[in-house]
Amino acid sequence: MSQHFLLSRPAKTLSLAQVFRMSDAEAETMFCKVRWPETEGKPVCPHCGGLEPYECRRPNGSLRFRCKACKKDFTVTSGTLFASHKLPLRGYLAAIAIFCNEVKGKSALAISRDLGLSYKAAFVLLHKLREAMAEEMKGRTVGGEGKVAEIDGGYFGGYIKPANIKENRVDRRLGRNQNGKRQAVVIVRERNGRSLPAVFRTEGQALSFIRSRIAKGTVINADEGSSWDALHAQYEMKRINHQEAYSLDGACTNWAEEFFSRMRRAEQGHHHHIAGPYLLRYAQEASWREDHRRISNGEQVHMVSGLAMRRGPSVDFSGYWQRTKAI
Repeated sequence: MSQHFLLSRPAKTLSLAQVFRMSDAEAETMFCKVRWPETEGKPVCPHCGGLEPYECRRPNGSLRFRCKACKKDFTVTSGTLFASHKLPLRGYLAAIAIFCNEVKGKSALAISRDLGLSYKAAFVLLHKLREAMAEEMKGRTVGGEGKVAEIDGGYFGGYIKPANIKENRVDRRLGRNQNGKRQAVVIVRERNGRSLPAVFRTEGQALSFIRSRIAKGTVINADEGSSWDALHAQYEMKRINHQEAYSLDGACTNWAEEFFSRMRRAEQGHHHHIAGPYLLRYAQEASWREDHRRISNGEQVHMVSGLAMRRGPSVDFSGYWQRTKAI
């Protein structure tokens, strides 16, 4: 019997002990190399592109640079997702390592205890990491000639608690008995490839998104839901009736179901409530984790750090207070 990847040695290339043994200078050097890989970690002025900044630390000892050309000050996180950060860089590195070590996700309450942060600070920090993961999915299309993609939908949020007395209970499946907060997460996933999630009110509203993100010539696998019937006009479709089989004659949606399995586990075991305006961020996190499940934790930390360093300031959060919401 083959060994699961997470149990193997290649999966474990970075430990939290290594992170916590790092000095502040080592953490600064690592972030500089991630931010400026073209110059091997030597700072580049984000204002004018000058290549001769010099170190000019703040009175409290935190790292800061000053450009010789434009005389402006900047830090390694200026203009990035971690701009105006409050934690030391080693704290951010530890947060990313803890976040990536969790296979299904990490709750904000747990990481607030791990790092001694307030719940609000931990909540914002984790959403910034999810925002960094989403950067990798911008403009992504899946499939192509001769390739196979799977689509499926799952509903989250809008839970209605049943009445205590049986006679007072209603059929919660009917639209008139719902609260309108339930949303559909639709996943588009290429077999042996990448995935792309999106959030809609219903599965049927995802058709234009699917057409724009699945390349022509792709064979699409879907279940028997009527929402996907309109796709037969543009794609070769294979449908599977899950009441008869999970896989039959090459038709299945098991890859898409794996995504929802991970996301449901994250909801039940860590977050307990995935809904509302941040539902897409949780879906993007689950998609990123599923796509990179065979990559070592050290490489995952490096990838998320790089995405955060290349990403501009957060569109969802500014500092530790929510300013705007862009999903």
